[in-house]
Amino acid sequence: MKLLVLNGPNLNLLGLREPEIYGKQDYLYLCQLIKQHAAQIGVEVEIRQTNHEGVLVDWIQQARGQFDGIVLNPAAYTHTSVALLDAVAAVGLPTVEVHISDVTKREAFRRISYVRSACVATIAGHGLEGYLEAMDTLLSQWNRRSL
Repeated sequence: MKLLVLNGPNLNLLGLREPEIYGKQDYLYLCQLIKQHAAQIGVEVEIRQTNHEGVLVDWIQQARGQFDGIVLNPAAYTHTSVALLDAVAAVGLPTVEVHISDVTKREAFRRISYVRSACVATIAGHGLEGYLEAMDTLLSQWNRRSL
């Protein structure tokens, strides 16, 4: 199984940006955590980050035929991007939406997710571990389909 992990705007600033909300670990730590978990569960993983919505759309579209699932933290684009919703829906790859913080307990606008309806699951408020849970969710679905 091959997974694509996509991170949206400002996630490159982990550890610096609002550490009381997002934690003190930096983006490099997150990438190492994801790679380590991928090795433990026996999946290939590619991790990307961009601050640009169109780049995320391009990467989602390019994932078709190259990856078996997507872990997506759209960050601020969660609350604004129909384009990301359309891209996830169009490629038809199982996608798990991830948020480090619990967006349901933050500002009202953060409770809205455009991409959620095209995802197989949403994991929010579990910190960086949410990425690992998302990978496990996709692997579990993959294993069920392979039976």
